[in-house]
Amino acid sequence: EALKVNGTLTDLNLWSNQIGGVGARALAEALKVNGTLTDLNLEGNQIGDAGARALAESLKENRTLTSLNLWSNQIGGVGARALAEGLKENGTLTDLNLENNRIGVEGARALAEVLKENRTLTSLHFGFNQIGDEGAGALAEALKENRTLTDLNLWVNQIGDVGARALAEALKVNRTLTDLNLEDNRIGVEGARALAEALKVNRTLTDLNFGDNNIEVAVKKLWQEMRTLYPTRNFQL
Repeated sequence: EALKVNGTLTDLNLWSNQIGGVGARALAEALKVNGTLTDLNLEGNQIGDAGARALAESLKENRTLTSLNLWSNQIGGVGARALAEGLKENGTLTDLNLENNRIGVEGARALAEVLKENRTLTSLHFGFNQIGDEGAGALAEALKENRTLTDLNLWVNQIGDVGARALAEALKVNRTLTDLNLEDNRIGVEGARALAEALKVNRTLTDLNFGDNNIEVAVKKLWQEMRTLYPTRNFQL
């Protein structure tokens, strides 16, 4: 209720308060009329799909929020699809953290479709969501069209060589992404080689992390050579 009338608060951190879906719905109603809040952290609050749906509706009306952290909130594909719909009508959010949820392939596909048209989101953290190769492929297609996203975090998502190759193809045409995190996936030799070839074409990606994958010694040597060729870029194995 206070947020509905407050005219000064810009940053609200409610990390790990077990507000659940009911609390998220109350906050969502306030966001529809609040005109000052720019940063909302709801990390670890068990809001679930119901809370995500409510927040998605508020995104359609809110015109000030730029950062939304929904890390570890038991959000599934249903909630992710709702958030995707909300983003279609939102023109201010730049930073969205959905790490450690249950979004899966369908949720990844929904958000990927939004990324094809969205012109404000610059950072998407999507780790620990079990999107696999299919989800990575959908996001890769979006990256071919997106012109604003600079930071994409996909660590611990069961992405293998197929997904890595799809992302590599996207990197050949994408000209805005600067930071890509693929740490702790299932990328092997072929995926690593595909990414290396893509970076010979791509000149905008400066930070790539794919440590803790299934990369053999010979391919690690290739990437060490890449580090020598591109000393200003950060490649983490």
